[in-house]
Formats: sequence, C-alpha cells, structure tokens
Amino acid sequence: MTPALFVAHGAPLLALEDHAYTRFLDRLGNDLGRPRAILLFSAHWESPVQLVSRVDAYSTIYDFYGFPEELYRIVYPAKGAPELADDIMQRLGDAGIANRSEEERGLDHGAWVVLKRLYPNADVPVVAMSVNPHLLPAEQYRIGKALLELRKRDVLIIASGGTVHNLAAVDMRNHSDVPEAWALEFENWLEDAVTAWDVERLFRFRTLAPHAERAVPFHGQEHFIPLFYAMGAADDERKAELLHRSFRYGTLSQSVWRFGESS
Repeated sequence: MTPALFVAHGAPLLALEDHAYTRFLDRLGNDLGRPRAILLFSAHWESPVQLVSRVDAYSTIYDFYGFPEELYRIVYPAKGAPELADDIMQRLGDAGIANRSEEERGLDHGAWVVLKRLYPNADVPVVAMSVNPHLLPAEQYRIGKALLELRKRDVLIIASGGTVHNLAAVDMRNHSDVPEAWALEFENWLEDAVTAWDVERLFRFRTLAPHAERAVPFHGQEHFIPLFYAMGAADDERKAELLHRSFRYGTLSQSVWRFGESS
C-alpha cells in the first residue's frame, strides 16, 4: 500500500539548495517509486471549506517575494487528475465533509517545491487540496481518514507544511544545523506522541506540548496542521516513522514522516 507522508517544505529556496535535506528528498522520490497520482494538502492554500483542485494542468504560483530571480524561473508543469478529484469529492461527501472543486488555481510553493524535489520531471498527476487551520485537529484528521482508501489505489498522499514554523523566530544568518533548545524540545515531544499514535495528546498539543506557542504560533498553525491530515489518511494502520529531521536558521524544522506501511 502507498504510504501517507508529512513533508516540511521549509523556505522556497529548498527548490534550489543542495544540502542534507534536499538530498534526502531527492532520494525519497526514487525510493517511493512513481505512484499513479499524488493527493497533496498544502499549508499555503487555506479555505473554510475543503477545496479540491479539478484541473487538467497546473500553472506555477510564486507566492513569495525577495528571493533570487532563479527561483521565479522554475516551472513545475504538473498535470491534474480530474477523475481522481471527482472520486475525492465523492468520498468527502459520503463522510459528511463539505467540499467543492477549484478549477483555476495553480500549485503554490508549498506544493511545487516539494514535488520538484520528489518528482522533478513533473510526470505524476496531482490533485491539490486546501487546509483549514480553524477546524479542530480531530476534524482535520477526519478529512484525511475519509481518503485513506485511496492509498490502496496507488495514490500517494502528501501533507506539506512544517512542525516548527515560526517566522518571527527564524534567524536567516544562522547556518548552523544545531537548533534552538526550545525547538528541539518541542520536536522531541512531538516525535514521542506521533510514534505512539497518541491522537488524544496530539489534538491537545497547544496545552500539552512544551513551547507550543513558540513552535506553532496561532498565525502560523496552518503549517503544523497538515500533520493531522496525513495521519488521518493512515488511520487504518496507525504506524508512524520519522524518516528525516533537521533544522535550518536555528528553529525551522525540516521533518518527513511516513504513515502506514509501504508495500
């Protein structure tokens, strides 16, 4: 069965950089093989109702500013998967989850930066999905759970975000791979809870996790909550493995989780 993944997309420069994390992502795409399609939740697409991209082909959205010109020349010409989008909307509707199609939006950098590293040839059809940071974690988890059967049909489910993503705490001059103590403490708490699949504890992370306010500020929680969509998509197996974790700029975590078994 195809697994579900949580992948940190870091800063947009991830598309250009060469370091341990980018090399890991490049290998991961090879290790996963080429799925039939990809369903991707992006932290950079927020909506109060679940949106499902139903397009034939995607444009590339440059939803950032102040970066090298080379970054704005990258194009990721992924194809859509309208029939899969219809299937997704049907499954969400059957689970009582309100949703609608989006037929114009391109891929934001939370989507294409990750996909560029995993599948640089843009040769896997994609259905992009929005996230809603205002839902309760249990509701975000339920959305992922409604789609878990797609993994049996060789659909790779990816949730793109970042578990420690506080831009106010990022130090762009810090190029050490040694994180701030508080960021590592939060990540260690998270690793313990996720590995144990302790959803009750995870759903209460804001009051139970150390330094939750710094690691997941309210104005940035859209980056953390994709984790719940990905876990929900593997609720049938409840197996979690931390494949990679590193840090950039002192606090920005770069983690990849695999949920469910690979076959």
